[in-house]
Amino acid sequence: MSKQHYVSNSEESTRMFRSSLFESLSKVHYSVPLFIFMPVIAYFLYLSFTAPALGLVSGLAFFALGLFVWTLTEYVMHRFVFHYVPKSKLGLRLHFIFHGVHHDYPKDRMRLVLPPSVSIPLAVVFYFIWKSVIGGAGFYPFFAAFITGYLIYDMIHYAIHHVQFKGKLWNVLKSHHLKHHYVHPSKGYGVSSPLWDNIAQTKFPEEKKSMA
Repeated sequence: MSKQHYVSNSEESTRMFRSSLFESLSKVHYSVPLFIFMPVIAYFLYLSFTAPALGLVSGLAFFALGLFVWTLTEYVMHRFVFHYVPKSKLGLRLHFIFHGVHHDYPKDRMRLVLPPSVSIPLAVVFYFIWKSVIGGAGFYPFFAAFITGYLIYDMIHYAIHHVQFKGKLWNVLKSHHLKHHYVHPSKGYGVSSPLWDNIAQTKFPEEKKSMA
């Protein structure tokens, strides 16, 4: 096991910006993404059910594909974007703003889900990307599932740090993410699922059991 990394366990938000406007844009209550994106999901599900060219089986297949693609997107974004550490002073500052602050203050209640200033532009970008790739009526259930995957990720992420649930699956997810924070920050990039960590060989090294 690698050396444990020190982080602050304070639930208070550290100030990142001198500007009060920028500071407010960097914080968000965990429920805000639900109010923003659940209507988006409902709208695209409505389009899915009313599209004459889309059958039930194909609609469910595109929905499942959207969830699957989200898990890969989550992994890629976390590993290669959020954990990319530039060498320049400005780059380091941007890295801290986007993700470094979360590793330094993982219990900061106001910085555990993506703020609208980030999530909405990203959703728009992904909308145009996947619309150009999927196209047709299949895009509707696909995008509904993709955004659903994002909301599941955000809610799981918040709950891991602040909610006590019981259950084997929950314990696996919580242990996986907390190891990423406190033990191996270069491993375990999946939050809603460890699937891609297993595939991409970024799972945690096995702990050696001491001989009794």
